[in-house]
Amino acid sequence: MNADQLYRFLFQQRNVRGELVQLSASLDQMLLGHDYPMPVKQLLAELVAATSLLTATLKFDGDIAVQIQGNGPIRFAAVNGTNQQQFRAVVRLQAELQGDSFRSLIGDGHMLVTITPKQGERYQGIIPLTGDSLTSTLEAYFAQSEQLPTRLYLYTDISAQQARAAGFMLQVLPVDAQKAKADFADLVILSDTLTQAEMFELEAEQLLYRLFHQEQVELFPAQAVSFVCGCSRDKCSAAIISLGKDVIAEHIAEGKLDISCEYCNKTYHFSPADLTELMQQF
Repeated sequence: MNADQLYRFLFQQRNVRGELVQLSASLDQMLLGHDYPMPVKQLLAELVAATSLLTATLKFDGDIAVQIQGNGPIRFAAVNGTNQQQFRAVVRLQAELQGDSFRSLIGDGHMLVTITPKQGERYQGIIPLTGDSLTSTLEAYFAQSEQLPTRLYLYTDISAQQARAAGFMLQVLPVDAQKAKADFADLVILSDTLTQAEMFELEAEQLLYRLFHQEQVELFPAQAVSFVCGCSRDKCSAAIISLGKDVIAEHIAEGKLDISCEYCNKTYHFSPADLTELMQQF
């Protein structure tokens, strides 16, 4: 497959649009350095694919954050994405895993979707977790926030050698509601025949032809998807300066200050000499 790319497509004679994302190297980079249990990796990979699909619906420059909060072993899972299809992700655990299903990992909780355009007002949608899958929760989000029938398919294939995830989405266009719903129902029947092997092994053009060869489908150019943490030594320095002189002096006395990024697990080391240099900026 064309890994780490997102495709948008449109049915010429149907009031329905769609998206397809296939991820591999970007997931490997995201998981590098993290020792998450396998079920956690699978959930996080699903969440990344879903966030990519959600981000593709944005019609402006901006950011999106998809967070799941619960009372299960996973207390918090979040993916931050941009309209440039750049993402980063993190999971915080609070207990040992008792199972590998969605609800056994998360327990009771809710999902927050926060959309922050570079120009305009910030929007946040909050919905309770529904069913026993991420897809059912996200479909409920679309029904509540956009009131558009949406069908979502998420797949993961995680091993010690490679991480892969894929997502496929159909959504009604906001026109002629009665016809759109009929079109959507017809296309969902075809999409339900989609298999995990096809999502991972077929190119986008092949996949769409296999599903919809009797339809007129316009496939738009692919958009690259990448893991971008965004951390840097300069940002850590700015964070240290914000702590104030007294706190920095305490760390100088202790002999060092280490700052670890929870997204990429990289650690930045600051020696007493480094900290003394930062003190001079006050």
